[in-house]
Amino acid sequence: MPQPTHTASTTDSPQHHRWCHWHKGPSETAILVDAIERNSAPPIALYACAPCREQRGLVPFTDRP
Repeated sequence: MPQPTHTASTTDSPQHHRWCHWHKGPSETAILVDAIERNSAPPIALYACAPCREQRGLVPFTDRP
C-alpha cells in the first residue's frame, strides 16, 4: 500500500506539533490513524491526538491488522 501523504509536520520530534484532524488543532500526541485513498494521487494522512483517539475509539494506523 502506498505511504500516506503527510498533511502536517513530518518530523517525529516531540517539540514539533502535528495537526489533529478530529479536534482541528495542533497536538504533540497526534499520530497517524487513517489514510484516505485517492485514485490518481497518494493517500492523505489523517492524524488524531491521544484524547481524540480515546474519545472516538480510533486505532493507530500501525496497530491495524
